[in-house]
Amino acid sequence: MAITRIFSIIRKEFIQISRDPRTLAITFIMPIMLLFLLGYAATNDVRNVPLAVLDQSKSQQSRALLNAFRATDYFSLAYEAESEKELAQLIDGGQARTGLIIPPDYGDKTSRGQAVSVAFIIDGSDPTVAGGALSAATLLGQTQSVKLQVQKLSRQTMGGMPTTAVDVRSQVWYNPDMVSAYFMIPGMIGMILQMMTTLLTAVAIVRERERGTIEQLIVTPIRSWELIVGKLVPYVVIAFGDAVEVLVLGTLWFHVPVRGNIGLLLGLAGLFVMTTLSIGLFISTIAHTQQEAMLTTFMTILPTIFLSGFFFPVAAMPQVLQWISAIIPLKYFLIIVRSIVLKGVGLQLLLSEAVTLAVMGIIMMTVASTRFRKRLD
Repeated sequence: MAITRIFSIIRKEFIQISRDPRTLAITFIMPIMLLFLLGYAATNDVRNVPLAVLDQSKSQQSRALLNAFRATDYFSLAYEAESEKELAQLIDGGQARTGLIIPPDYGDKTSRGQAVSVAFIIDGSDPTVAGGALSAATLLGQTQSVKLQVQKLSRQTMGGMPTTAVDVRSQVWYNPDMVSAYFMIPGMIGMILQMMTTLLTAVAIVRERERGTIEQLIVTPIRSWELIVGKLVPYVVIAFGDAVEVLVLGTLWFHVPVRGNIGLLLGLAGLFVMTTLSIGLFISTIAHTQQEAMLTTFMTILPTIFLSGFFFPVAAMPQVLQWISAIIPLKYFLIIVRSIVLKGVGLQLLLSEAVTLAVMGIIMMTVASTRFRKRLD
């Protein structure tokens, strides 16, 4: 009967699936991982934005303004700058995403009921964070103005409405119009480098094992490290070609400004590629089929994209996810590529990210190369 034959095929298929427990496990783990990533990491809420403060007033009134910023979860008072130059360096280097400059006469003017302006500087390279920070700072300025007016009214027995006002004058650096393409296209370079090098490397080596052609390499005098280099270099060239293609098209078509040194960008991209190649090489040592290699690669790429700051600000994520993001290489390369392309910064301000990528790359390549053997499993 047809139904009997169908059930026989179904039974055979389930048996076939059960013989590949790794792929089966990945198919059940991936939805759970996506659920938690989308539930916790996928947020555009602006919280805990690092704020650098230059308080030139050092008065009771200026401290009250800082306490108003500190009392919200929008900003985190991370740095106290001693000069405008130091504040600018903190924003250039990405340590601070916003800056607040309180003028020396802030305390005197507010105590006399006069209007006073404070400068609020925003890193516009991430339009989502910049827009939220701008709105939050404007609202805080208005709230502080109302508080000062109420305080003066309570001390007045006659007279008109006080003129006390705190004017937050915002300046958006690097991306004044807050164009989303300026933020996304440099990030695409990092995502493409990771996806191409990791996926192609993992699949290429597993494909050799599946087809049996690796046996031909085993009987040759080729050493393990020579085999690794020979297999990896073509995909490095392809990945860099795709990255340059995205950068050129982004500049010509979307008018993304390239303010930094392209040579420096490509050099630091080499450190990042070393880590992604080692991930692909490691996957190739644990995967037995191309399908398993592809699924494992996607399972590593998805959390990397969500937790690296490619789409969503890391500062808005739960603390646990922020700790996890600290071991994701793409997070550091996104800081590098966006800082070079949009801010035009040099190696001095990116030294910590470069060293981190170099250390990660050496560790991961050592582990992956140790597992790799020029032999059949």
